[in-house]
Amino acid sequence: MTMTLDEVRSLAAAIRGEVGKAIVGQDPIVEHLTVALLAEGHVLLEGPPGTAKTFLAQCFACTLGLDFGRIQFTPDLLPGDILGSNLFNFQTSAFTLTRGPIFCDLLLADEINRTPPKTQAALLEAMQERKVTLDGETHALPAHFMVVATQNPIESQGVYPLPEAQLDRFLFKLLVPYPSAQEEAAIVTRFGQRQGPPRPADFGIAPVADAGRLSGAAAALGQVTVAQGIVDYVVRLVRATRESTELSSGASPRAAVALASAARARAALDGRDYVVPDDVKALATAVLRHRLVLSPAAEIEGRLVEDLVSELVERTEAPR
Repeated sequence: MTMTLDEVRSLAAAIRGEVGKAIVGQDPIVEHLTVALLAEGHVLLEGPPGTAKTFLAQCFACTLGLDFGRIQFTPDLLPGDILGSNLFNFQTSAFTLTRGPIFCDLLLADEINRTPPKTQAALLEAMQERKVTLDGETHALPAHFMVVATQNPIESQGVYPLPEAQLDRFLFKLLVPYPSAQEEAAIVTRFGQRQGPPRPADFGIAPVADAGRLSGAAAALGQVTVAQGIVDYVVRLVRATRESTELSSGASPRAAVALASAARARAALDGRDYVVPDDVKALATAVLRHRLVLSPAAEIEGRLVEDLVSELVERTEAPR
């Protein structure tokens, strides 16, 4: 059953409240994760070690009441370790599918850049089409299949940069920052005297949704209107990335579709049945930063993709 937009807003507030029982100071990340969930997109979390990227994904999955899977990406990981394989059963004289960890609702791809591109590519079909193909046979993934991947930007040895085709499958790339002094003090107070690794259940995090409610929330996006002026604004912004002399590679039409879809989801989370320019502006950096490639001259000057996106947003005329 389709939810009302007020119910979607209440659901988002409940998710933030449950995650906040364990996670300190990551409200913008949680909001983006919820937007991606409704927009049926995937998220790449990048941040230094110890900033609770993995634990945040675990807590987020716990609030949804969905099947959670985790893959620790390593240099020796093979595609079959992710997808599974057909094994011959000598008792039945037939091949039996042994499903890999990708067959779940929310998949945590931990340290995704620690495995070679050949293994990273095993996720491409799953992320784009929500299905996997094994030995010529196609197997559907759950309707709410979502990948939350993490990577560490500090180390350069033993890591493999994600190919552009892989990055383009992520709706958002989110940078997980260090906490403020006040937030860090709260983290030490909350976790400093604990025994063993933290678990979502230890903090009383309970599911506030299930597959049915999430389907109803996703269907509610059909009530959100994207006016032609907003569509034109999104197109102008994305095309501006291809015309910038400081970028050697701009955003694709897939990025424009992703930005519009995410803006609809953000409007729904706010209880609105229409998209405003601020929805697009608020999500532009998260949608575009991993899809753009700086020119050599811009790299030498020390330019940041995030700064270029902000400048393009400022220069691109928004509808009133």
